[in-house]
Amino acid sequence: MQTTERELAVPWLPPHDPGTPALSVVDMHTGGEPLRIVLAGCPEVVGPTLLAKRRYMRQHLDHVRRRLLFEPRGHRDMYGAVLVPSELPDAHLGVLFLHNEGYSSMCGHAVLALGRFALDFGLVPAPVAGPGEALVNIHCPCGLVAAFVNCEGGRSRGPVRFHSVPAFALATDLLVDVPGHGKMVVDIAYGGAFYAFVSAEKLGLDVCSAKTKDLVVAASAVTEAVKAQFKIHHPDSEDLSFLYGTILTDGKDAYSEEPTTNICVFADEQVDRSPTGSGVTARIALQFHKGLLQLNQTRDFKSSATGSVFTGKAVREAKCGDLKAVIVEVSGQAYYTGAASLIVEDADPLRDGFLLK
Repeated sequence: MQTTERELAVPWLPPHDPGTPALSVVDMHTGGEPLRIVLAGCPEVVGPTLLAKRRYMRQHLDHVRRRLLFEPRGHRDMYGAVLVPSELPDAHLGVLFLHNEGYSSMCGHAVLALGRFALDFGLVPAPVAGPGEALVNIHCPCGLVAAFVNCEGGRSRGPVRFHSVPAFALATDLLVDVPGHGKMVVDIAYGGAFYAFVSAEKLGLDVCSAKTKDLVVAASAVTEAVKAQFKIHHPDSEDLSFLYGTILTDGKDAYSEEPTTNICVFADEQVDRSPTGSGVTARIALQFHKGLLQLNQTRDFKSSATGSVFTGKAVREAKCGDLKAVIVEVSGQAYYTGAASLIVEDADPLRDGFLLK
């Protein structure tokens, strides 16, 4: 007797540790970059503020991050989001971003995906009738980010856009000694997270055609050199004062109607498949600072990993502490890819996951 697909799709879980709740997740991607959103099963994340919650999760619940993202349930380039209450009255939700090394301060591709998710899962009200745009205020560790979700009939439709926290250039034409490459000039900018920017050509590579592993090695060398030779400081919080990664570009920083290509290597040599939402934010702030881009000039940013495209523009000037900054709008399309329940068996020696280098 054959077993039908319907009979296999039973609404129960395989044997697992009854003392460890299953992690219920929804998977999405934006421009190829994955996002695993936790629906249920994560222990309470304690703290009076979102940044305090981020510290608490890092100190007390890091096993959840590893189970969510690492093999055998994920992979070294998986990305995650844990939804938590926000202390901000205007926020619809708070979020902690998880990657292979720890916890980010901002993630643009995740915000684009979470905008759709929040509307579709009833976390925000949809416009009353007809097509429209729903506002989703997402409290990220870097601050409040407004997402605007195209919708119709109470469901998300089409791309999402967000308005960033104040983004700014921290250092331009910074001379850094990169082992294996010598001294070179890099820029550092902030788009919710800090990135070093350098043309891949300066490292002897073509960002559009080089092997990913060669780009990763080069970008990682820049990241380590900047960390060793330059102190990152954010005017508002030491929790935000760290270099997240390096973005290698095609060097086409002057405004053009043609897309400009880049690749982001962040955390522990994690490769962003998308053009990187917070990286696009920082790159636009850098181009605006240098006079290469004006307010409301829209540019297309292309991922060298997948060819996916985000669009972005500086929409208004702002301040961050004493630094001149801009609010940046980034647009992109997110898609649902699945849902799952992640479980743990008591006797599993690899229950908390592992990574391969």
